[in-house]
Amino acid sequence: MVRDHFYIGGAWVRSSAPGRIDVHEAGTGEVLAQVADASEEDVELAAQAAAAAQSEWAATPPAERGRFLSALAEGIAGRSEELARSISREVGTPIRHSRAIQLGNPIEIIAGTVAALGEFIFQEQIGNVTAIREPAGVVAAITPWNYPLQQVVAKVAPALAAGCTVVLKASEVAPLTAFGLAEVAHAAGLPAGVLNVITGSGAGAGEGLATHPLSDMISFTGSTRAGRRVSELAADRVIPVTLELGGKSASVVLSDADLDKAVKFGVYNAFLNAGQTCTALTRLLVPQADQARAEEVAVATAQRLSLGDPLDEATRLGPLASRAQLDRVRGYIRLGVAQGARLVAGGADPPAGLERGYFVAATIFADVSPEMTIAQEEIFGPVLSIIPYPDEAAALEIANGTPYGLAAAVWSNDQDRAISFARRLRAGTVEVNGGAFNLAAPFGGVKWSGHGREFGRYGLEEFLVAKSLQL
Repeated sequence: MVRDHFYIGGAWVRSSAPGRIDVHEAGTGEVLAQVADASEEDVELAAQAAAAAQSEWAATPPAERGRFLSALAEGIAGRSEELARSISREVGTPIRHSRAIQLGNPIEIIAGTVAALGEFIFQEQIGNVTAIREPAGVVAAITPWNYPLQQVVAKVAPALAAGCTVVLKASEVAPLTAFGLAEVAHAAGLPAGVLNVITGSGAGAGEGLATHPLSDMISFTGSTRAGRRVSELAADRVIPVTLELGGKSASVVLSDADLDKAVKFGVYNAFLNAGQTCTALTRLLVPQADQARAEEVAVATAQRLSLGDPLDEATRLGPLASRAQLDRVRGYIRLGVAQGARLVAGGADPPAGLERGYFVAATIFADVSPEMTIAQEEIFGPVLSIIPYPDEAAALEIANGTPYGLAAAVWSNDQDRAISFARRLRAGTVEVNGGAFNLAAPFGGVKWSGHGREFGRYGLEEFLVAKSLQL
């Protein structure tokens, strides 16, 4: 399959770029599709289309914008099986998880955005001033490959709700669902130029879009390294940027917690989507006296995660998304062993019978010290580090002792104790005793995990600017 057209100005336009990017199937390593690598001319055309549509879309009543968004959600739901299978093939997510999370979450995000839009106050009186919230303008949205539809929708939905137009640069690793979204938007009658979709490399199309003079703001999700580069580009033009970056999240099991329950939860969370989740709880902090039991429970839980073909209904742990990711994760596993961590499950060797594709077995290290590389750097694979701690003060120091601050978790049989600990964690989201993830609540990080928030009212606010009319 070759996708050499981009969705620009309400039409499918053939790319002017001669280059093509191979999209690989995670389970086999074979080429699944080819997409165009957007040229400077393609970026220019998309930016011009978004700018031309901006004023009319901004003037569209919020209720009507909400109806378009609801139509997008209906269109996604109508193609959910097709899109879920595409994500499983591109990313490696087990098909059951693709249906429930990779497709379920975008639909829920849109619903939450529409609800927030219906309640949002765009104008208020402050003494002699009428304060107005207006759309930021043309949004350059640059998205990652690990949740290719969710992370697109997390930007596109609030941006369109706010009255912005969007040029989306989808990840070249997993771009196919972005084309699916464009098809859904076209079928829903979204006005021409409101949503434009291109693909290409970050260094090429991504930087071209971020530096384009018609881009009024940048919304980026990806690695911290790439986020720094985006920030540099935005600073040069003095435009706002929101960043959702990496994580090295800790799950802290306090001394009075139900250890077995907490460890099982931590393992499932750490290995969701083969660990290719920015909020993955990849550090499991347990009291020193409980490390042996934590190891036992963690290994037994990991062994129940059947590794295999992501399109197989029985699979619970799929492959990584790319050869580059496979090499990266294997490198970290070897480094963990070299630095003295004790390997208790998995490893860097290809799993038996799964030599094709990008597979890594569920890997667990024990006796991990906080300063080890595997305890400090984001691996983005199915690798869990068990870190013992002597007391609660040390647990807090270890949990906060990385450059990241996206997510965390804490477990205690005393809810007040857990909440007190959670308040001291430097993270944008903290799960308390397994509290459910809420797609209408603010999501984002601190420190190297970025700034800005997504979802619900908080996500909508990021795409609005305040204006004061002094009367």
